[in-house]
Amino acid sequence: MWLLGLVLMLGAAAASPGTYKLKGYPCCPHSQPWQAAVYKGVTFSCGATLIARRWVLTAAHCNNSPINVRLGKYNLNTPECTETYKAVEKTIIHPGYNYTSHEHDLMLVKLKTPVTYNRFIEPLGLATHCVQPGEACLVSGWGSTLNAPGDVPVILYCANVTILSREQCSAAYPGSVKDTMVCAAMKNGGTESCEGDSGGPLVCDGRLQGLVSWGDVPCITTMKPGVYVNVCKYYEWIRYMIQHY
Repeated sequence: MWLLGLVLMLGAAAASPGTYKLKGYPCCPHSQPWQAAVYKGVTFSCGATLIARRWVLTAAHCNNSPINVRLGKYNLNTPECTETYKAVEKTIIHPGYNYTSHEHDLMLVKLKTPVTYNRFIEPLGLATHCVQPGEACLVSGWGSTLNAPGDVPVILYCANVTILSREQCSAAYPGSVKDTMVCAAMKNGGTESCEGDSGGPLVCDGRLQGLVSWGDVPCITTMKPGVYVNVCKYYEWIRYMIQHY
């Protein structure tokens, strides 16, 4: 098991040496207006989600200060008139975060200035109720390709996934799945796809239900699902931090 964002892409499969076959599908341009990209300098690092005018939410293991955030992006390699660069004022890592066990793998990022909402940049509401097994969700990101770590798809990719039961998740990762985590996989078992990049959003019924956290590698051959931070478990903590910081 390894952090998804270090080595996974949204559905990478080696067609032949030096080539890549992307599973999932390209998101419709700007169809995920809450999608944020976290950068270290000018280098893409992680996905994130805009949840308020001055706040984005990502995975704690994406903490690689100093960071900056870009919103309204679709194509990472092309300057876009829709995009906005935001400097970061502070980051708040969940106090219970454990790098080894992946517990409480979430981090709030406060922007120095508020975001101006438009049709390319909009916040996503937090899940207040936990998702149920069998529910269909969408994950998006610019995750790394497996046979060229750090090489990312140019455009934002999406994948349709299904929430698994606690029993299915625990069977895949005995002793490792906590009640603050949720698993999701492709309907065919997830053997040909990886669900996005670290910190990126898992959207269920129009709400932010999960953050890409960890999983098994290599993703193109594993039968195991991806594991996400279960955002519904942190609703009160997130709201408190936003209101008081």
